[in-house]
Amino acid sequence: MIEPRFPIVAAASLSALLAATAPTRANDSTAVIGVGGLTLVKSDAIVMQSEDLFISEKQVNVDYVFLNTSTADIEALVAFPLPDVVYTPEARIPEFLAELNFATSVDGAPLQYEIVTSAWLNGKDITARLAAVGLPALADWENFEKATNAKSRAELKALVAEGLLGNEGDDANPYWLAKWVTKTTVTRRQVFPAGRPIRVSHSYTPLAGGSVGSLLSPAYRNNKDFAADVRATRAKYCIDDAFLRGLDGVMKGMKDKLAPEVWLSYVLISGANWKGPIGSFRLVIDKGEPKNMVSFCAPGLDVRKIAPTRFEITARDFTPKKDLDILIVREPQ
Repeated sequence: MIEPRFPIVAAASLSALLAATAPTRANDSTAVIGVGGLTLVKSDAIVMQSEDLFISEKQVNVDYVFLNTSTADIEALVAFPLPDVVYTPEARIPEFLAELNFATSVDGAPLQYEIVTSAWLNGKDITARLAAVGLPALADWENFEKATNAKSRAELKALVAEGLLGNEGDDANPYWLAKWVTKTTVTRRQVFPAGRPIRVSHSYTPLAGGSVGSLLSPAYRNNKDFAADVRATRAKYCIDDAFLRGLDGVMKGMKDKLAPEVWLSYVLISGANWKGPIGSFRLVIDKGEPKNMVSFCAPGLDVRKIAPTRFEITARDFTPKKDLDILIVREPQ
């Protein structure tokens, strides 16, 4: 589907459905607390009858209807995993958690929840190891810098050798980076009554990632030094040639202006952890302003424009196989 000058591309795969410090959130899934931390498990009795999902830069809302198909009530720990947070010096992790404004309700009644965080490196939970060496699992800049400044040169060298830290500077002027990924999950206890559907709703404010200028702008896209990054971006957001032609048309004659990017992600695949497929699935993506461009992957799914800034995907008996990544390119400034 292409809009004149400001296209949406919904192509090839609901693939890659935040970039560093860019979380948008995720599907409910039943969970257990195990030795390695919170682990999602598959339910063999609870069906997700419907999911209605709205995603924008400013707000994410999701409404579910669940049905316990067994003959007895089921109480389970339910997890709502957030996308991974990769450390950068600009990361505003404490503010992100404070500004998340996460709210959840069951049949309209507010429900309490807990936020669980863990740190991972090369597929291994290193939360306890970080605590032992005095490094914060949520590596925001202020606390991370304080922790690294308190360590001796020998201690830092050992942490680099262990793979926990990286030095982007030199020995005289070190620039320490955390090498782990922080996983954050919203959890709650939930009773699913036998034979009666319940409606569960979540809402929160996403922390969108982005860049001042678009990597896809001609100046960067045609520079061979950025070729690999451009290919990766095109694959991640299913960006086709029509999108690039639209962007080139917008950027023409705007040599001194930049087209900012906004990155949003949603952990969709955990919706496959319920019994059977999602009966009725609806996704609405809002690109913000009519002149913004948006691209995401939606393989084999029907994408319809339902408003000047909104696009809708609907599906029956839907089983998500990948997560969702959304690219919004704002009007040049």
